[in-house]
Amino acid sequence: MTLLYLVRHGETIDNVHRIMQGQTQGKLNDNGIKQAEDVAEKLKAEPINAFIASDLRRSIHTCEIIAAPHHQPVCITPLLRERDWGAFTGKYIPDLSNLKNPALWPKDIESIDAIKARAAEFIAWLRTEYPNQKVLAVGHGIINKAIQSVYYDKPMNEILPMSNAEIRMLEL
Repeated sequence: MTLLYLVRHGETIDNVHRIMQGQTQGKLNDNGIKQAEDVAEKLKAEPINAFIASDLRRSIHTCEIIAAPHHQPVCITPLLRERDWGAFTGKYIPDLSNLKNPALWPKDIESIDAIKARAAEFIAWLRTEYPNQKVLAVGHGIINKAIQSVYYDKPMNEILPMSNAEIRMLEL
């Protein structure tokens, strides 16, 4: 069994300004750095075998901070990338609140099926590459929700959102 510590990246400048980041790099703000440092402190005595981050800067930076006390490198994978929000990327989130119906969305947004397929691929990869190990993975709000949706075999709307730097543990 692989034990997964699933973490959402620390707070970013765009999180505070309620900007749809999607697959943009993003930058941790001071609070996001402090959140990552708090996770690092909380987990410093845990025997974690591997640290993995999405290939977006906000996740890499969070994971580097958490991995530092363990003196371990961070493995980077695009499988943990946030949902591609297409034309919604960079938009002010409250301005999108009237578009709750996905049928009205632009066609360039990554589908739920596609992100869940990527989540399933990540879980399969983790089980193959890190069998019987403890792994910490830093992703994003929607991909982390998709991973849990696949793991628990529940619709994504039944998975509670993760706050910045929140940790959830899954036994794969």
